[in-house]
Amino acid sequence: MYRERHIVTDAPGPEVIVDGRRMVNFCSNDYLGLAKHPQVVAAMTASAERFGAGAGASHLVSGHMASHHALETELAEFVNAPRALLFSTGYMANLGVVSALLGRSDAIFQDRLNHASLIDAGVLSRAKLHRYAHLDMQALAHDLAASDATRKLIASDGVFSMDGDLAPVTELIDLARRHDAWLLIDDAHGLGVLGEHGEGSFAAAGSHPETPTILMGTLGKAVGVFGAFVAGGEELIETLIQKARTYIYTTALPAPVADAVRASLQLIKTEPWRRDHLRALVRQFRVGAEQLGFDLPASDTPIQPVMLGSAEAALQASQHLADAGLWVSAIRPPTVAQNTARLRITFSAAHSEAQVERLLVALATLPRGPAT
Repeated sequence: MYRERHIVTDAPGPEVIVDGRRMVNFCSNDYLGLAKHPQVVAAMTASAERFGAGAGASHLVSGHMASHHALETELAEFVNAPRALLFSTGYMANLGVVSALLGRSDAIFQDRLNHASLIDAGVLSRAKLHRYAHLDMQALAHDLAASDATRKLIASDGVFSMDGDLAPVTELIDLARRHDAWLLIDDAHGLGVLGEHGEGSFAAAGSHPETPTILMGTLGKAVGVFGAFVAGGEELIETLIQKARTYIYTTALPAPVADAVRASLQLIKTEPWRRDHLRALVRQFRVGAEQLGFDLPASDTPIQPVMLGSAEAALQASQHLADAGLWVSAIRPPTVAQNTARLRITFSAAHSEAQVERLLVALATLPRGPAT
């Protein structure tokens, strides 16, 4: 169960040098292969030469630079929201939203498989925390109807980070409206991947983030850079500027980071082939893995878990793949529940069909016993 760090001495990509050895990387969240794209790197470099390496202060002091303001406008336009607000990380964004909107007399309703940042945000807000069974809309509706909280907030991952399945966003929106509740969707793994142009989970559901719905998107996964943002109605964003402690009391992102994100957004919008190729790789893997007898959870996203049961089995499988030159992390408790340890295989538009086939060949020789 002990965690160890591995040292990467290479730019992020489908192949990286890990602990001195070149390996095919199947555990990155760089879903569109943009982390080292020449246009993104050039935008960051040019911005650093103009604006320097750091913002120097928080947004509300002297750190809100033209690059930040332009990016917020472009992000709002991209996800079809009235406004957007930059945060340093997705973790800080979730904590900031929940703590700004809720207090002791309020309630938050969360899917049991939500990301740790949403769970922590609920606890730290001091609101009453309700956790419903994964994707169980009937249980959520019951809890909402039974609550007498002053304010209510439903929080859910858009794409669940360890299982790769999707939240029922349309049903969540309906429940939020019927029960006069906010709805916060953490779209860390949906932004850039879902929707016609990569706008994320709301767009894929035929909606967009506007009161009472809130989108949190991260910029270090499919976007390939760093940071996060919250998108929603005008009043929401103004409230967060005044009350979100994780926004107010931290140094702003460096301007070069913001400008690199702006370059990445343009690629996401103008190069749909990345999402097409990514979906084709996922299909290739699922067909091949099912032919090998693996029972895969229902996921059409780049997150493809191979369930192995025990932590020992997952570690052994990860080592087996490493011996074949494939880097795939073993995910085990407490990140996932007991007896649900797994290989979390993730795909990128930068991968080739030959690399996916190489992964399938290695999985075919994986020693397998009953999950425990």
